[in-house]
Amino acid sequence: MRMIFFLLIGFLISCSADKPSSDKQESASGKATEAAGDTLQVDVSIDFVTGQFDFRSHDDFVRVDPEYANKEIYLHRKAYEAYKAMVDSAENDGISFTLISGTRNFNYQKSIWDRKWSNSTAGSDMQKALGILEYSSMPMTSRHHWGTEVDLNDLNNTYFENGQGKKEYEWLKAHANDFGFYQPYTSKDLNGRTGYNEEKWHWSYLPLARHYLAYYNNHVSNADITGFKGAELAKEIDMVKNYVNGISLKIKQQSN
Repeated sequence: MRMIFFLLIGFLISCSADKPSSDKQESASGKATEAAGDTLQVDVSIDFVTGQFDFRSHDDFVRVDPEYANKEIYLHRKAYEAYKAMVDSAENDGISFTLISGTRNFNYQKSIWDRKWSNSTAGSDMQKALGILEYSSMPMTSRHHWGTEVDLNDLNNTYFENGQGKKEYEWLKAHANDFGFYQPYTSKDLNGRTGYNEEKWHWSYLPLARHYLAYYNNHVSNADITGFKGAELAKEIDMVKNYVNGISLKIKQQSN
């Protein structure tokens, strides 16, 4: 009987250990913790996905080494590790990349938005907003809040259409996905994408960004977007649907 008892206990312990764990649980800080891949745990909150934090003091963010950037730039440490691996691989193929923009929190994005709003000569507030939104995000809606986005080499599509710039873009299209980076704002002609114009310089580290986008869609609405000039237009424009989710079909497929 004693032997049967111990065998039964061992069987129960084994069954308990085999139960799959949840891919989302509440952390001590009140944030949702998402499982991203086999080892990466991602702490997410509304404040985080809307840029309401200081990336310079956030534990998950690191400053990019000067050899990889043209100014002081921060990225999520996981995105940075992947970025360095990608850049080093490109160097072996004779291709060079310089990071010219990375993390931009709410205040950073607001400064860009407010400057463009003040300088706009458009007639109505709606025209102002739509003009800015060709290439710049409203604060609280930018993927750059997440530390997963990199802008590379030049902020003009024409640079990537000829000469060395074209070689760089062709390399990215051929190899960036291998390192987890995808172009979120491709040509709108490819899949009828809404939102921002094409940005050949902008690449997103999808292993993290897809979790942040999913959390954003589940927790943030147009009514939450506030705190800057023109914010009241977010609902009429439908920022969440048309811009936050105005991404390439390839990223949407990878995010499902």
